[in-house]
Amino acid sequence: MSESIAYLGMVLILGAFVFETKDMLDSKNWIYLTMMATGSGLLAIRAFLIHEWAFLILEVFWCLAALLALVNIRQKLPR
Repeated sequence: MSESIAYLGMVLILGAFVFETKDMLDSKNWIYLTMMATGSGLLAIRAFLIHEWAFLILEVFWCLAALLALVNIRQKLPR
């Protein structure tokens, strides 16, 4: 099960990266950031389950960066 989590997270992060490098998504686009946050969150879960602490820290910070960017986008929307 944890391997499936890892593959899904990996696909989301790599997909976001490919879309960004092909100019299909901007790195500040909410879809890109959601893919990155979800993917890194899933990889953080996998890292926790297999006791890979350095990888866990990396993925938690990556996820938080994407989530904070999403919050910033939300705050800038007209009300």
